[in-house]
Amino acid sequence: MLSPLDKCWHWLPLISLPLVLMTTQTSLKGAASTAPAEMLLALRRPLLIAHRGCSHSAPENTLPAFKLAKAAGADLVELDYHHTQDGVPVVIHDGELDRTTDAVAQWGGKNIHVASRTLAELRTLDAGQWFDAKYTGTRLPTLTEALDLIQDGNVTLIERKAGDAAACVKLLRERNLINHVVVQSFDWKYLKDFHQQEPRQILAALGPPGSRGGKKLDDAAKTLDKIWVDEIRQTGARVVVWNRQITRESVASAHEQGMKVWVYTIDDPTLAQAMRELGANGIISNDPSAIQRALALRDSSR
Repeated sequence: MLSPLDKCWHWLPLISLPLVLMTTQTSLKGAASTAPAEMLLALRRPLLIAHRGCSHSAPENTLPAFKLAKAAGADLVELDYHHTQDGVPVVIHDGELDRTTDAVAQWGGKNIHVASRTLAELRTLDAGQWFDAKYTGTRLPTLTEALDLIQDGNVTLIERKAGDAAACVKLLRERNLINHVVVQSFDWKYLKDFHQQEPRQILAALGPPGSRGGKKLDDAAKTLDKIWVDEIRQTGARVVVWNRQITRESVASAHEQGMKVWVYTIDDPTLAQAMRELGANGIISNDPSAIQRALALRDSSR
């Protein structure tokens, strides 16, 4: 049986493309004068982005998942954060603790919100056993702990789930991480606020939003188009992060405005190749090794 690390890079002996899929660290050598996030956006090859770490092989949004994502050669390692009751950014996707911790078993009750507990309380929770018994004892990391791990050779894609822009701007400035990371959000007002406070930072706008003008969107209205691209441009974001509902024309429209397009959450290699054919500049995946192999084989056949 393959170990979690093997699952993230078991394809390596099967291909010989040493220059096609360089790691972020190698790609950025000799470019110390340019921030890593800027360098990534300048690359011509598609970017590989690990969704919540290598969450196919380890519990999502944990240090083990981030370590595996780095080993797999991901260009960016994506994570989500909320704020604790005492104001500490902690890495977790859901606003409630039920799905990815043992909060229900420990504390009783359901739908316990992250923001209702202090960091000290959250530290007592197990965030790994739900995924696999071998990850028992894994804890929820703080955002700073996750950044310390990922930024040692990689770039973090920070998704803000809760909290104001000022708090994130302050943290990035204090740690000298402006444009050493990318910040994304579904909240486009948050992105506008962030851009006003720190216009240097590369931002990514997640979509489609759930509504427009107070009206719920049908599937057709959720497809990326020039109007959506224009709205995103006004937030200050330089990256459009969309689901598979993209078109060749909408991607071209983003490119004409100097923006990149990343697509989520793609775990099927065939679909990843299709997204790349439409012009997508990055693929976000729970299984980065499978997608990396698919993109490598596509490029090698050309």
